[in-house]
Amino acid sequence: VPGDRAIWKADGIIELLGRDSVTINSGGEKIFAEEVEQALAHHPDVYDVIVVGRPSEQWGSEVVAIVQVADGSVVTSEDLLAEAVKHIARYKLPKAFVFRTELVRSPAGKADYRWAREQALDA
Repeated sequence: VPGDRAIWKADGIIELLGRDSVTINSGGEKIFAEEVEQALAHHPDVYDVIVVGRPSEQWGSEVVAIVQVADGSVVTSEDLLAEAVKHIARYKLPKAFVFRTELVRSPAGKADYRWAREQALDA
């Protein structure tokens, strides 16, 4: 599919990596937002998460996670990093977290990355 990145594995399985439109270029490395979202979603207190890039003088772009915590839960950035590092390389970890009571998605459930970028820039 145009705009999607995938790898064709030796066993014939195609693994979808992410969409070009939400890929973050940080320090010369390509980081797929969806991969970071999946890593953070492993934490039991994360209800929803959207990952975006925001401008960084040091990195070009830095990874920022917009997080909705499950009702009644309390979680810190350190808790989320500790979970994410179990699933992704350290250079892919968010440099910042923005906590919101609700994230914006389309009626079909697709993340509103434009809204999420605004949240990251305003934080």
